Amino acid sequence: MESRCVILDIGGVLEITPRTGWLDQWDERLGLPVGSADQRLDDVWRAGAVGTISEIEVRAEVGARLGLDAMQVESFMADLWTEYLGTPNVELIEYVRGLRSHCRLGILSNSFVGARELETAMYQFNELVEQILYSHEIGVCKPDPRAFEMTCARLEVRAEDCLFIDDYNVNVEAARAAGMQAHLFEGNEQTFARIAAHLGAPSLDNPHEALSRPEPARHVPPPEQDGRNRFQPR
Repeated sequence: MESRCVILDIGGVLEITPRTGWLDQWDERLGLPVGSADQRLDDVWRAGAVGTISEIEVRAEVGARLGLDAMQVESFMADLWTEYLGTPNVELIEYVRGLRSHCRLGILSNSFVGARELETAMYQFNELVEQILYSHEIGVCKPDPRAFEMTCARLEVRAEDCLFIDDYNVNVEAARAAGMQAHLFEGNEQTFARIAAHLGAPSLDNPHEALSRPEPARHVPPPEQDGRNRFQPR
């Protein structure tokens, strides 16, 4: 039997995560050329995104490479997580909560070691969907096709029955290549409509009543290749 499924990204979709400029601020604070801290930690970001480094090791590398003491390291990490966690996209979260009787639900997120604990504490995404696949736990980042295969396997669904929602076009295209339907997140209203179409329900019960409300400020996806500030595992 067909089992429709909706799979969402976190950063830039379920969370609103504008750039805060925190890495540039640390460069200025440390008297370094712009982009230096990010460059020095590039391999740490990549290791943290696939879980080959622990949180303790991340802190040790930050301190050693930037010459920070323990208190400064904690301040640096607090700034990292402030941008990473952003604020909740309340309207979308509530909409997804209303879908639980209509379809299977999952999350696939490029992440960083420590994200599950913090996001669970702040947003309880574990109560919102059936399965959450974090890149730092599965060892694979989008747009690697294995990330989408693992997600389907974990949810026990067929790729063709899934709608994947992400704010990076490269991930949307990769999901399509993996056999999924996919939607580029550019705002809540368009996303509600696309989910409803996927589920074959032009008017879901309470969640789709949100379509009658005015659209909040349009989401503008971040650039996919930025050249610096590479800490963007979402």
